[in-house]
Amino acid sequence: MNIQKMMKQVQEMQSQMQKSQAQLGTKTFESTVAGGKIVVTANGHGDIQSLKIAKEVVDPEDVDMLQDLILSAVQQVQKKVKDTQAAEMSKMTGGMGLPPGLGF
Repeated sequence: MNIQKMMKQVQEMQSQMQKSQAQLGTKTFESTVAGGKIVVTANGHGDIQSLKIAKEVVDPEDVDMLQDLILSAVQQVQKKVKDTQAAEMSKMTGGMGLPPGLGF
């Protein structure tokens, strides 16, 4: 096993992952609930960018429902982001099964 060759490969993989993360950050992910009456948009890092709520779902007598709908939309968009991040990581590592948190 050639250590220098392996280190070069690791550096290339790190560079590719940084580029992939930067590209992912420019992507937009969206989740809708209540028939499109609540829309949450996030970037590829999972940061919420916008939240749109249609007036007809705002019921002062049922705030709990509105909270549940918003929470659901946020969780859905975050899952989309995480799934996409995982898919990108899998492409980079070639299914090597690297443990999370290696800092790539």
